Amino acid sequence: MKPIPLLDYVGSPILWTLFALLLFLQWKYPLRRRHFSVLPRMMRNFVMSVPAFVILRLALVPIPLAHTFWAQRNGLGLLNWIRLPGIVAAIVAFLLMDWAYYWWHYATHRVPLFWRFHNVHHTDLDLDVSTAARFHFGEILFSIPFRLLVVVLFGIPPLVYLIFEIVFESASVFHHSNWRLSLGFERVLNHVIVTPRMHGIHHSIVERETDSNWGTIFCWWDKIHRSLRRDIPQDEITIGVAAFREEKELTVGRLLTLPFRGQRPWKLPTGEVPEREPRPATELQP
Repeated sequence: MKPIPLLDYVGSPILWTLFALLLFLQWKYPLRRRHFSVLPRMMRNFVMSVPAFVILRLALVPIPLAHTFWAQRNGLGLLNWIRLPGIVAAIVAFLLMDWAYYWWHYATHRVPLFWRFHNVHHTDLDLDVSTAARFHFGEILFSIPFRLLVVVLFGIPPLVYLIFEIVFESASVFHHSNWRLSLGFERVLNHVIVTPRMHGIHHSIVERETDSNWGTIFCWWDKIHRSLRRDIPQDEITIGVAAFREEKELTVGRLLTLPFRGQRPWKLPTGEVPEREPRPATELQP
């Protein structure tokens, strides 16, 4: 495997350091009360992450990266046609990548085939930094053609693509964490980026709340597309998918085969559909 210096020698140390720091901070200052044993959950999530990480490093990053060079050489893509000044083009490219991923996340919830795989991520019964690693390798494979389309269509520069990848993964680790920031500080951050309280709502067992807050780095896309929710306090959120409430159903083996089995309706095992009336809220709730 040929090294990618920016990713391997800069990005990876940043991500591992951030992960370790957030692991400590969520233990020291937890946002939501944990309901299930921590170590078995984390071990399960890390084991699930291994094939996904291998595919990410061997294919998800290198293949689109190669196509960024190809598009640049051949003058393909929006940013190769309109010729913006360097720094402006880089900023626009970064924003376009994050906006595109808003729609990819939307598709993983709305397209039944994609949801079969993304459901594995959402079935985690608690939400913390380890959930950011809990993705089925099938979802990673499906995202490769999407990335290829995006980098060629927009003409994303290679350096911007690598920087985006590092920031994207860092943002995912951050907003999945169970770190309780001060409410005032998080409200300030949430005018720009996706934060733990905001993403906690996305992992609710109430389907309307799960179908919101699809952004990864910037929260602007949810504001623009009217999918932003800030109205639920964290202590009122039950994390997970309504149909899966038992740890014994969520072993590594069952998670790997979950996309290939019959899908369950969004109901609790009792048959009840979890619901909550929306409440007007312009600011992130505690």
